[in-house]
Amino acid sequence: MPKPLQQLIQTNNIILFDAECVLCSAWADFMIKHDVEYLFKLVSVQSNVGQQLLAYCHLPTDHFETMVLLENGQCYTESTAFLRIMHQLDSPYASLKYARVIPKLVRDFAYRRIALNRYRLFGKTEQCYRVTPETQQHFLLDEVLT
Repeated sequence: MPKPLQQLIQTNNIILFDAECVLCSAWADFMIKHDVEYLFKLVSVQSNVGQQLLAYCHLPTDHFETMVLLENGQCYTESTAFLRIMHQLDSPYASLKYARVIPKLVRDFAYRRIALNRYRLFGKTEQCYRVTPETQQHFLLDEVLT
């Protein structure tokens, strides 16, 4: 693994999201608004960094079925990723940690139903999520590996 990528993984909590998905882009907006302590860095799965991180997690790089959280070098997906992220945000979102009492099989089934139908339910954008100067500090961009 290239040293810059290894350093990114070790020093950041990273959320990979599908930047062409309307729901996933809304998720990125939610994180920008509610992650006021900059606990997480967002990365588009379509970006060069995103593709390398997907490969690190042994996930497909050509189709995207789940959000991914890289935390302390560990990859989390589906409902587990979502709940780990929510747990670190302020109330009322942190209270979602109690949803972990729901069996993972049930949580992930519900997560997959939404994830696999997200384009049909919420749409797909013509262009990837746009990072602005105001939101840039929430993202890891391809330039960090060069």
